[in-house]
Amino acid sequence: MKKVLVAMSGGVDSTVVAYLLKEKGYEIEGVYMKLHDSPAYHQNNIQKVEKVANFLNIKYHVLDLSNRFNEAVFMPFVQTYKEGLTPNPCVLCNRNIKLGALLDFAKEEKFDYLATGHYAQIKEGFIAEAVDKTKDQSYFLSNVKKEALNSVLFPLGGMLKENVKEIARGIEILKSFAEQKESSEICFVEDTYLEVLQDHIDIEQPGEVLDDEGNIVGTHKGYMHYTIGKRKGFTVHGAHDPHYVTAIDPKNNQITVGTKEKLNVLTFEVNELNMFIDKKRFECSVKIRYRSPKVECEVIIDGDTAIVKLFENVQGLAPGQAAVFYDEDRVVGSGWIIGQIKER
Repeated sequence: MKKVLVAMSGGVDSTVVAYLLKEKGYEIEGVYMKLHDSPAYHQNNIQKVEKVANFLNIKYHVLDLSNRFNEAVFMPFVQTYKEGLTPNPCVLCNRNIKLGALLDFAKEEKFDYLATGHYAQIKEGFIAEAVDKTKDQSYFLSNVKKEALNSVLFPLGGMLKENVKEIARGIEILKSFAEQKESSEICFVEDTYLEVLQDHIDIEQPGEVLDDEGNIVGTHKGYMHYTIGKRKGFTVHGAHDPHYVTAIDPKNNQITVGTKEKLNVLTFEVNELNMFIDKKRFECSVKIRYRSPKVECEVIIDGDTAIVKLFENVQGLAPGQAAVFYDEDRVVGSGWIIGQIKER
């Protein structure tokens, strides 16, 4: 009988994962991860995990990974904004924590697999999109180490979210899990990222707004208030058309703005590649943000960097975000966006 460690958050997805695997005859135990300092938050979730564990008659662990999370996810989140970039903490968390430190713990404890509530699939050694495209998390899993996939189960990848909720509703003790509020995408951000940043950095530093020729055309509240594509929260003197942030200069506390067409990008560069294939030049599709559609492109790899040539313009390319390469529904690699390469 295979032993499976189930990552349990107290939410409906991980609860149903534990239930389904127990029903299939796996020998399972649960694990709750403490990732940040919020005692009341953890107490509430651990009570839910304990309720499920008692119902399923399984053991559960509480694993404090807060120091590792702070080092590998939270402080890079703060530092990335400080550098005028747009961070993607969930991508870092999946690589370093959920399918990193937690997977290490599972192996140390002699489990055959780690199971999570991610909406994604594993097909022939590749991460693939979930059946439920509205919940698909393959983008956020694109940076995990390839070898990790041999030891991971994603039981919800072939299911619709509504079916997951139906399973919970059909079991008296689990009904409340189906109706509880969805957790936010970034677990340590309750309202806005600015509330998190202001505990670590002075975010209120008024500065200059420039046009794309370098002329001062207005003022802003402080560069950390802005991400690429934002169109509010700054002034542009005499502007009749909407203006959008096209560049951020943290060193001089300046932002550059322009009309919507100034956001168009055809070619960009990525680094710190995490590839699942060995090709150095190939065509595929790419997502530049979690919610953005895929765009056909050509990828040309040189060492640990790549040039991505899009077949059509995209807007809102944000340095610091992950660019994820797909072959149909399979993730074939990813990298971190450095920025646009201007056409000559």
